[in-house]
Amino acid sequence: MTGNTGNTGNTGNTGNTGNVGNAGAGGGWFFPDRIDLPFAFAAGGTSNTTALAQYPDKLWDVQWESWLVLQQFAQTTWTAGFTPIGGAVIPPTAAGILVELDNLLKAAVDERADALGEILAQSDEFLSFFVALLGINTSSFPKTRKLLHVGDLVGKFAVMYFKYDKKRPRPSHLCPALLPPIAVPGHASWPSGHSTQAWLIAKVLELILPAADNIKPTLMHNLSVLAGRIARNREIAGLHYPSDSEAGKQLADHLLGKLNTCGLFTAAIAEAQAEWT
Repeated sequence: MTGNTGNTGNTGNTGNTGNVGNAGAGGGWFFPDRIDLPFAFAAGGTSNTTALAQYPDKLWDVQWESWLVLQQFAQTTWTAGFTPIGGAVIPPTAAGILVELDNLLKAAVDERADALGEILAQSDEFLSFFVALLGINTSSFPKTRKLLHVGDLVGKFAVMYFKYDKKRPRPSHLCPALLPPIAVPGHASWPSGHSTQAWLIAKVLELILPAADNIKPTLMHNLSVLAGRIARNREIAGLHYPSDSEAGKQLADHLLGKLNTCGLFTAAIAEAQAEWT
């Protein structure tokens, strides 16, 4: 078992957590100060203050501003009307569960070694993948980055309701031999949160990319591939069934419809569209 100590190298992947800032308005930073001449003393302290009366809207970090949209979304009837179809129906038949587990075991044997890097990188956050695909950065397209956070937050918020409602066991709870390479999240399996969030982000971005621009078909194809890949990686890791991923994709459609009834969301879409024209 000592060979597993090589996994300690994966600790380096925790550095990817800093990439969350890539979807926001920059990461953290820190300034050292002089011991012999503190800046506060040289600048005059409270003898030199501004006349700022309130916190300016322009200073809001987009990842926190996105919570305002979530608050408005939560007041809609978002739990009503979600009726997944096909393989996304829960609970499935016993035979259907065995088919899914057999496919997950096959994926663990055939695909997990190659996919492990992505599985680890996307475990805690994957907004940075969308940022990179769009070709933007931490200081550009702030309104677009705000919508990435909206999709992430709303998807995460919504899946917990349905997860608790259905209480589907994780694949590794039924088949321990799957032995996921990362910690199994402490909540139920259906629907997949990663799938819901990734597909919702892709669908939100489709609303802002200009139809007249020839980059839209290419970007939308790539965004769909990315969303599906993020969901699939969770299956390969043994964390989700394929039907969890499919339900997440369908839930994303449902959530987008509810978001479109929120004034703060439609305003955010208009602002982001302006960044791409």
